[in-house]
Order: sequence, then structure tokens, then C-alpha cells
Amino acid sequence: MINLQSIIPGLTPEAAPADSIPAKAASSIAELKSLSLQDFIDRMAQSAVNFAINVALAIVVFYVGRFIIRRIVKLIQTVFLRRQIDKSLSSFIVSLVNIVLYFILIVTIIGILGIETTSFLAIFASAGVAIGMALSGTLQNFAGGVLILLLKPYKVGDYIEVKGFAGTVKEIQIFFTVITTYDNKSISIPNSALSNDSVNNWSRESYRRVSWTVGMSYGDNVDAAREAILKMFDADERIQDTPSMLARRAAALEPDTEDDEEYADDDNADDEEPTAEETAPRRSFWDHLLHRHRQAKAVIRERKERQARRLMNLQPRPDRSPKVFVDALADSSVNLTIRAWTRTANYWDVYYDYNERFYKELPSVGIRFPFPQLDVHLDPANPA
Repeated sequence: MINLQSIIPGLTPEAAPADSIPAKAASSIAELKSLSLQDFIDRMAQSAVNFAINVALAIVVFYVGRFIIRRIVKLIQTVFLRRQIDKSLSSFIVSLVNIVLYFILIVTIIGILGIETTSFLAIFASAGVAIGMALSGTLQNFAGGVLILLLKPYKVGDYIEVKGFAGTVKEIQIFFTVITTYDNKSISIPNSALSNDSVNNWSRESYRRVSWTVGMSYGDNVDAAREAILKMFDADERIQDTPSMLARRAAALEPDTEDDEEYADDDNADDEEPTAEETAPRRSFWDHLLHRHRQAKAVIRERKERQARRLMNLQPRPDRSPKVFVDALADSSVNLTIRAWTRTANYWDVYYDYNERFYKELPSVGIRFPFPQLDVHLDPANPA
């Protein structure tokens, strides 16, 4: 017979508190000693049955909880899609909610199995502190992801350049941002590096300036070259603020009496009689309510767009007209700097297209492209 007091000295009912772990162990052992063999077998069978029931219940709770979590995540994704929430923010929130819900499910299952959740949470908290110290860089990536989603230096679909990598943002995850390069390589960059370093977002602005440097031979006509280049730009719809484009914009901005009256009467639009579509019966009260809500949002959005367009027309426009000027008188050439503005999406197409066009079309107006050359003059008086 095992003497518990010899294993744990000083353990007596008076020495140990009633709710301490050694006291509970001693009480359980004493109770088992007082049981007969049949009672012991019955108790073990009952414990096994209870444990099997708890395991079965835990399995059921796991599958039901997983089904509910998937439905909740799908519902959140649907709401974000209908509300047109930014894709980077929605993916981050969905992944975070998914992790939190699964953690709650695991704690619930542990409680069903009979394990003390308070002790488990205390152990998890202690382990969390140790893991947090060991994974400080990972937590910095998490904090960086939160800052990126709050400050929005870039979003999914933007073309960025950072840490020597350039590509289109495919996904903003909790710890990493995934970009796809122009040659279809997928690169994961830690969010901490992106939040603490300079990020060049090529897609943030609607327009970009394209620059070329073209060398022409000494003696060629600069005015002829300038006229030929500006004529190329004027016939291209991608180049901004060319003479033909400015003329079309001026014609489009002429005052329209009907449009002004419609804008002036916008504030009284609510007093107009409802249309047949608005008075048509809806399938349910909620459908009717949502329909009215969408209509109100559409009207507010349209008013804001009109106001933004009018403010844009009142503000002075930046000068985006094409420019051609002599930049340098080099050793072998006169260097022309050519600048033009285009939409960001057209930048590379315009750049490479006009590299070829300058080479093909400028020689037709008498422009020659020099190359480094060396003239050697011999002295007739001293041929040696």
C-alpha cells in the first residue's frame, strides 16, 4: 500500500488547505481506497461513459462551430462586397475574425472535455508572452499591416516599388504583402518593412510625365524637330493637353442651360412626385426599405460627383502641355528633352511607342542622330 504522507511529507488534512491540489489528490486516493472492486469498476465505467459523451459532444460542437464560423465569414465577405469595402481591408479583417472565432471554438471544446479553461488561459497567456518576445518581428509585421490598412499608402491593384522590388499588389495579408512582378513572380514582403520604409506608389496619381532625351546633329533645325514632335503628340489621344485636346475640352465646358437648370433644381428633387417605379409595390418591407436606401445613396453620390466636377473646373489646371527644349550641347550632339503627360495606365505604352516613332519619323524632316565619333586631321607639312 502506498503511503501518500511518505511521498508528500507534512500532508495531513490539517496541514493542507481543503481546496489545494495535494489535498484534493489525497482525498481522491483515500476515497478510492474505501471502494470495493465492484464499486471501482462501476466508477471507472461511468467515468469512461462520461468521457466518451464529452468527446462526442466536443466533436459535434467542433463541426457545428466550424459550420457557423464559415457562415459568419461568408456573411462578412458578402457585406464587404456589397458595401464595396476596399479589398485589402476586407481580406485582413476576414482573416483576423476567422482566427479569433477558431480560438474561441478551441477554448470551448477544451472546456467541454473537462479541462479547466482558466488554467488553460493562464498557460496560454504566459506562453503568449514568451512567444511574443520570441516573435517580435512577426508582431511588428502585424502592427505594420494594421498601419497599412489605416493609412492606406497603397491598396490591392496598385503598382508599387519598395526594397528593390516592383510589382502589382495582389494581396495584403496579416503579416505579409504579396506583389506580382511584371514577369509574373510572386513576392511576399513583410509589412513592417513596408510601413517603415519609403514606398513608391506608381498608381496613386492619375497622370504621369513621360520624358525622352533625343540627340540631334549640330546644324540640324531645332524648330523643325520641335514642330514634328508636337505634331505627333497632337494626333495622339493618349497625350494630355495638346492643342486639339484643349480645343475639345473648351467646347465641352461651354455653359449648358439645361444642365445648369437641372443642377439648380437638384435641391428640390425630393419635392417631385414619385415615379411609377417608386410607387410600385415591393415584395416585402425590407426590400422596399433597402431599395429606398440605395436610391438615396445614389442621389447623394451623384450630387457629390457634380460638385466635385464643378470645383475641378473652377480650380486652375496644372500645365500638362507637351514640351520640347534644348537640354544640353553635348560633345557630339544637341540633346533635346521631350516631356509629355499621359494617364498612368498608358505610361509604358507611350514611352516605348514614341522611342520607335522618333527614330522612324524624325529623319523625314532632316533630323540626324549622331553617334560618338573622332575626327583625325593630318598635318600636310609633316606627313610622318
